[in-house]
Amino acid sequence: MRDEGVVRLGKPIDNSGVVRQVDPRSRREILLLILLVAVLAGGLGLYAWPALEIRRAGQAGALLDGERERLVEENRKLRLEKASLENLRRVEAIAARDGLVPPTPDRTIVVEVEKPLAPGEKVAGEKPPRREARTDQAPEVRP
Repeated sequence: MRDEGVVRLGKPIDNSGVVRQVDPRSRREILLLILLVAVLAGGLGLYAWPALEIRRAGQAGALLDGERERLVEENRKLRLEKASLENLRRVEAIAARDGLVPPTPDRTIVVEVEKPLAPGEKVAGEKPPRREARTDQAPEVRP
């Protein structure tokens, strides 16, 4: 008689008393593999790092070149504007176009501004400033 669909199990095995020993060769191989991967990754990083820094420096240089060109163009425009604003004939033409007329002499005020002298520079015929003698006593105050 055949038992169809019946599975017979053999004698149960008890492995609870078995103690597994660690193979020192496998631990050493894993440590060597980790060390090899770390060395390869470090070598790749050291190889790629300067190339990335050169690329970043090139990009920064290109940005600075663009900024310099923009500033040079702005400087040129500002110089042109300054020159046009300093042109007295142009200012007079704009004033005449807007209906302004030159002031009469009695309404004109001339303001003279003295140019400051450079240190150590003297005006011809001017005496050097007088130095007063120092005294140890306080100056007298008279009412």
